Order: sequence, then structure tokens, then C-alpha cells
Amino acid sequence: MSTTRTDSLVELAARKQLPYHQFTDVATVEWIKANRPDFPPAWPPPLRPTTKALVERAAIPTRWLAEPKLADSIHGHRHGLRTAVLAALLADWRGWDERMTATAVIAAAVHDCQRHHDRDDQGHGARAAVWLAANAELVWSHFGLSPHTRRVVQAATAVRLHEVPYDAFSAVDQVDYARASRVCDLVKVADALDRYRLPKLSWWPDGQFVREPAFEQLKPLAYDLVVTSEAAFLAGASSAEAVAFAVAEKGLV
Repeated sequence: MSTTRTDSLVELAARKQLPYHQFTDVATVEWIKANRPDFPPAWPPPLRPTTKALVERAAIPTRWLAEPKLADSIHGHRHGLRTAVLAALLADWRGWDERMTATAVIAAAVHDCQRHHDRDDQGHGARAAVWLAANAELVWSHFGLSPHTRRVVQAATAVRLHEVPYDAFSAVDQVDYARASRVCDLVKVADALDRYRLPKLSWWPDGQFVREPAFEQLKPLAYDLVVTSEAAFLAGASSAEAVAFAVAEKGLV
């Protein structure tokens, strides 16, 4: 009898052979667990009721994705949902009003929706920003809201710039960033915190690339959301169910 062994994402990353479509596997989740950092005490408190309602709507339809194959990949629904949850937490921590919070959560939920693959897909932020602006009515209604031009522009700007390092901003980027800096900063932080899902320690969250005092405080939660939701997904839950389970387990809702 012959058996077929599929290399884990960790093994493929070590050999620089990660495929264009990357899916979580048991060995990689076990590797993430085995490399749990020495975190400070965990944080935060539960979400506000209005923010909780946003998070409950943050699972976007697969038909919104440029590449449906990525729905359950490392840049798919679970990543988008966890990023939206982390954005919601940060917005609550900062005391943002409901409209600003919604702008950040929406941007976080769709920031990778126009990716073509899971590797270094340069330009995916710009594609997603164009898509978001063109489909603002559809997206905001999905969250039970109506789009406002200023908020759409802020969300689209955050989506476009999420993949661009601060030190690589062009003159145009700087102008756009100045008009939406708070949302841009928050989405960048939320996206960066979810990097514990990646199969290489050097790719995990690094505070030098973000602008957020609470970054270190949120690391334990971000790590636990990854481990719990990825394990739940591998156990048979859908991506949305897996993240909802992790969010409930941490007492956020």
C-alpha cells in the first residue's frame, strides 16, 4: 500500500516553494502552537454592541473575491474576518464613533478581496480599492448601512495603502494618506496582527511597521484568534464559523 504525503506550509516556506494557492494544514497549525511567543497579559474587553453587530456581518460573499479559489486560503475569509475583528477592537479602544468604526471594519473585511493568489501579489490593494469604490452601495448595504462619499474614500484609501509600507509611500500616497490616516493606520495594524497565520517566524507581527501604541497588547489575542480559528476550520467548521467560534471563546461578543 502506498501513501501520499503533502508537505506543510512550514516546510514549503523553508524551501521557498510556497504555491500560489496556500491552505492551512494540521502540521502548520501545530508549528504555530509550538512557537507561541512569551506574551504579556492578554487584553481586551468585549466589543461594544454596535461594533459587535458590524463584526457579525463581516463575512463577505465568496462572489466578491477576484479568485474564488482563495476563499479558504491564508488570504481568504478567515484572514478577512480576523482582520475585521481586530480593526473593530482597535476602533473601540480608540473610542471612535459608529461611522468611523464601520469604515475601518468594512475596509478590513474587503482589503484582500481582489487578490489573484497567496504569494506577493503586488497591486492587490489598489485593485480592491477600485472594486470597493465601484461597489460601495453593495458593500455598505451588506453591513446594514448606507455609503457616504467621504467614508467610501477613506475605506478605499486604507485598502489601497494597506500593502504599501510607510517608507515606500509616493507623493500621491502621502496626499491620500493625509486624508484618511486614522483608518489607514488602523487597517494596517489589524492586517499585521493577523500574520501569526504565516508559516515563517520572520513573517510574524512586527511593531516597527505599524503606528499603534496598543500593538503589543493585542498580540496575545491576535495569536489566539489564529490558533483557535485555524484549528476549528481544520476540524470541519466553515471559515465564518471558525472565526465566530474563536471570537466567542475569547469573550469578545
